[in-house]
Amino acid sequence: MHRFPDRLRPFTLVLAVSAFAVLSASWPVSGTGISWTALLVFALLAVATGRERVPVGDGVELTPGFMVSMAAVVVFHSSAVVAGPMIVAALTAVHPDDLRPGRRGWVVLNGSIFALGAAAAAIVYDALPERIVQQMPLGIVAVVPVAVVICVVEAVLVAASHRVEQGRSIQGALAEVAPSILRALPFAVVGLFLGQLYSSVGWPVVLLLVVPIVLQRDLFESYRRVRDANEATMRVLIRALEAKDSYTAGHAERVARYAQFIGEEFGFRRARLERLRHAALMHDIGKLVVPNQLLNKPGRLTAEEFAVVRAHEAVSVEMLGHVDFLRPIARAAGGDHSRFDPNDRARLVESSIIAVADAYDAMTSTRSYRRALRQEVAFDELRAKAGTQFDPACVEALVRAIEWRGERHGDGHEVASHPWATAPPGAGVGSAGLGDLIDGIEPT
Repeated sequence: MHRFPDRLRPFTLVLAVSAFAVLSASWPVSGTGISWTALLVFALLAVATGRERVPVGDGVELTPGFMVSMAAVVVFHSSAVVAGPMIVAALTAVHPDDLRPGRRGWVVLNGSIFALGAAAAAIVYDALPERIVQQMPLGIVAVVPVAVVICVVEAVLVAASHRVEQGRSIQGALAEVAPSILRALPFAVVGLFLGQLYSSVGWPVVLLLVVPIVLQRDLFESYRRVRDANEATMRVLIRALEAKDSYTAGHAERVARYAQFIGEEFGFRRARLERLRHAALMHDIGKLVVPNQLLNKPGRLTAEEFAVVRAHEAVSVEMLGHVDFLRPIARAAGGDHSRFDPNDRARLVESSIIAVADAYDAMTSTRSYRRALRQEVAFDELRAKAGTQFDPACVEALVRAIEWRGERHGDGHEVASHPWATAPPGAGVGSAGLGDLIDGIEPT
């Protein structure tokens, strides 16, 4: 994690004061008869497990200590209802790397978020009827809303911190953060269940608590290693393409991001979203075999040149088919993205999604032969070609997702600079990727 940004300090102070106020208000009542043994055991577990962090995507990290926090919600149900879980949850934010100068703010920020999330979960759990909580297996089902509450509260607070730090709209930040936070939901349920066992059996069940925590850590570590190796492979391929065509820098990542927006609108599950992202990242890889002068030709392509450019689709399929983890997405990544045919039953929806995402980024990005178009123009062009060039459902899904997130792209909103594009004209279809903005120009 990077150095703690100054712009987050006021926000962190507000959260810390809020957490301390909730803790102070709950302590006089819930502190009566507190089990100091349980508090010590879970505090030690929180600090020990909080040292491990596993990224689960979108800048969100999950620690095995999350399960300890959930177990504490149950264990302190009869004493220190709110204060106990808050203390334990806050301690899971203590990580050696964040104790260094310039980074300690992360401990306060994350500790406050975890503590407030645990407080909300404890309040909900305390409100559940005792007869339901104590009855198995109904008690396990009853903890699901508790797990949902902590995930939602933490998702909102993390999204708010992204809003303060990066200036994103709260909707957009929440849309990106929420899926990653919600991946913790099963572990929250397991933690609550283990807390119920601790309340029934006592401290020996700590061994049962530690085993799944260790397994969880090893499972995520194994998954992370495989995922990192796969991501490294794709980065090498993308960098090779960027070295050939400077426009490609950042293009693949943006297309993958827009494609994911559409997939989320369609309700794709996590595994399918991941495959879609990989396909979008690799959609242009076949252009490694296309001559540079054709990729950025400012005028129309001849029939022969067009055939050469189109050959990159078959090359993409061939290349990706030789990489084990990319083979399942080869057809979507290297498929024909040029035209939408509603009667083509063999066409993959992923190909249609990538076509829309690719065209949108092409129109809202500066190229050597044309400045970026305004976002409204890009939307209008996508809608004008919906049903002929693009899948109408994909077009509307992308427009809806971008507008809901409050994002702005295109002319006046570009993040990347383009030193290679010297005074490009304000208009011009170009030859490689804008779509058929001008009648008669075939897209590539």
